[in-house]
Amino acid sequence: MKHIAIIGNGIAGTTAARHIRKLSNYKITIISAESKYFFSRTALMYVYMGHMKFEHTQPYENWFWEKNNIALKEGFVTEVDTDKNTLVFKDGSTLSYDNLIIASGSKPNKFGWPGQDLKGVQGLYSKQDLELLEVNAPNNKACKKAIIVGGGLIGIELAEMLRTREIPVTFLVRDKDFWGSVLPSGDANLISKHIKTHHIDLRLETELKEIIGDENGRVKSVITSKGEEIECNLVGLTAGVSPAVDFLKNSSIKTGKGVKVNKYLETNIPNVYAIGDCAQQLEPTGLRNPVEAVWYTGRMMGEVVAQTICGNKTAYNPGVWFNSAKFFDIEYQTYGWVWAKPKDYEAHFSWEVPNGEKRITLAYHKNTNAILGVNTFGIRLNHKTFDSWISEEKNIDYVIEHLEKANFDPEFYHSHFSAIKKAFKEQLKTDKNCI
Repeated sequence: MKHIAIIGNGIAGTTAARHIRKLSNYKITIISAESKYFFSRTALMYVYMGHMKFEHTQPYENWFWEKNNIALKEGFVTEVDTDKNTLVFKDGSTLSYDNLIIASGSKPNKFGWPGQDLKGVQGLYSKQDLELLEVNAPNNKACKKAIIVGGGLIGIELAEMLRTREIPVTFLVRDKDFWGSVLPSGDANLISKHIKTHHIDLRLETELKEIIGDENGRVKSVITSKGEEIECNLVGLTAGVSPAVDFLKNSSIKTGKGVKVNKYLETNIPNVYAIGDCAQQLEPTGLRNPVEAVWYTGRMMGEVVAQTICGNKTAYNPGVWFNSAKFFDIEYQTYGWVWAKPKDYEAHFSWEVPNGEKRITLAYHKNTNAILGVNTFGIRLNHKTFDSWISEEKNIDYVIEHLEKANFDPEFYHSHFSAIKKAFKEQLKTDKNCI
């Protein structure tokens, strides 16, 4: 019987296993050094905040795997021998396979900061990181001050987590505004102001220069790019993630930033595939990045590779880009492309309520008026509706006129939709007067 080995039990690897089982009776083994059972990584923050227990992050009961004849192996793969179709583990044991799916995920970025390996310095990605956080920051007596480095989504999650235990947080962000490299200035400014309302000491245009340790090898302070020394007991390194592919460096599998794959998620080795955060697309769809560390793309890749392995060769086509997140009390959604620095062909329309709790930014083509993308803050949109409008290149006037059809918050449009329409017309009038 064909044996499918899957390195990684995150959303990508687990989805692949589930769909291969639906389509075949192949032998399946999922391998993980992090945890025996699949869990929702995005829910880790709620365990620390006391909203749930760790077992609540596991979507499937422990008996699910044996019932569905999916073997689980705990271990760290140190070598992949593609000539012998064999995996070598840290403890010296081996496992043979017929097909291999690499779904090894990501690792937190480190940029060679002096002191980055001191005690009390950590990321927030794995189950082990969560457990370490309970050691480093159990309360505001053991951790009197925390520094977070890097203005991304993991950083904002860590800030929210620490504040629930009343631990003072200083946030070092190199951009002019929080997430300023991703969001247009107005959007980024709204989030920056919102972060400060939650008693976060947000230091913009400030980078980490050095981490200082005490005589016991534990962090005691940081030095910023502005020469300031800030005392602390915890440093959270949240400056993004990179594909976890170091274990493949001596293999025949081609890697760049991640494992290089074609549109069928195939590597240069015929029976080896890569999916999820660790996969690097050689032919990325549209304007998408070659590597995307996003939950839903990992799930989609898992479904696609299962089809191919089970005889129905299928190309990976993620469609229109979308994502969502939460910045403390403000929910964020994005569809299509709204660039921080608009392209030459791109125009933006933005509307915001006076108190700054809700905002929408629409991007459209200057010449054709086709909708290109949307960012919303505190406003929920219907995925299917906006996906179709972007795919069909609907005119921006049409989108504004029918915006209520994409609404997930009926009470929002009762009081604000007319204001959005009026503001859009006024901007068009202003733009024409400036020509």
